[in-house]
Amino acid sequence: MKDIAAVDRWALAAAAVLLLVLPFTASGYVLYVVNLLMVFVVLALGMHVVIGEAGQFALSHTAFYGIGIYTAGLVNAAWHPPFVVSIVAGGLLSALLGYVIGLLALRMRDIYLALATFAFGEAMQWVFLNWESVTGGSNGMRMQPAELFGLKLSNDLQAYPFVVLLAALMLWLTVLLSRSQFGSCLRAVRESDVAALAMGINVKAMKQTAFAISAAFAGVAGGMYTLFTSFIHPESLGFQTTILVLTMVVVGGIGSVRGAVAGAIAFGLISELLRQALSIQEVIYGAILMGFMMFKPKGLFASTFKRAQRPIA
Repeated sequence: MKDIAAVDRWALAAAAVLLLVLPFTASGYVLYVVNLLMVFVVLALGMHVVIGEAGQFALSHTAFYGIGIYTAGLVNAAWHPPFVVSIVAGGLLSALLGYVIGLLALRMRDIYLALATFAFGEAMQWVFLNWESVTGGSNGMRMQPAELFGLKLSNDLQAYPFVVLLAALMLWLTVLLSRSQFGSCLRAVRESDVAALAMGINVKAMKQTAFAISAAFAGVAGGMYTLFTSFIHPESLGFQTTILVLTMVVVGGIGSVRGAVAGAIAFGLISELLRQALSIQEVIYGAILMGFMMFKPKGLFASTFKRAQRPIA
């Protein structure tokens, strides 16, 4: 445990130094990519909560991400509040809907839960595409620059420090949750509903809360995205994004906060490299996901950190 804690400290220190130096040395495109990676990190952490901690195989994450984007964008366009208000609004609305979906999904497990949440995600994309008076429909929606006490965030450099700070905050909250008694209860539910009930854990409340927290993370990630983007189209909120985030969590290591972060960064970079190959992205992500679930279900990065615990002979 001391070895893995040392690895964590060195990794965090190196990441902090890199993130502090980037604004002074990197181009606008690099800062955009880093901002996008921070959004992916928060998305992956949210999926980690519902799948890795609570063991609920939900595929509705992109729907809540879209809800966060549109809510934050609409609140900002209507009232121009500090962007924190817009992001909190997106997170709260997503959390509320996530709690409702969790309530409806309590009687489902495994593939049935996956199908039900997938159906919700597809239904929400249909709403994004057809509710033209609100979302702009197939024409997409232009985003107004986010504001903070009169300061407009009009480029990637101006949004960068706030995006990074929000990602760090969400990571800290995830670690706190994982190490808390609540996190232990979620993992007990993940391992066995019956055993958790025998221990006096309210299984239904745990599952619903996990859905709500996961959805809130996705909503916050959507709000973060509005800080550095000027346009959103419903096609970017389809099943492909869900598969991408799921691949991040599975390849990184289900149940591992480190794995979720590492997977988000790795596959966020891969998705950017494959930007010009949109027609085969889903095939590539699907193949990687299937391969890891069949041959390395514990994930790549989780096992890497596990080996770091072993004493050197």
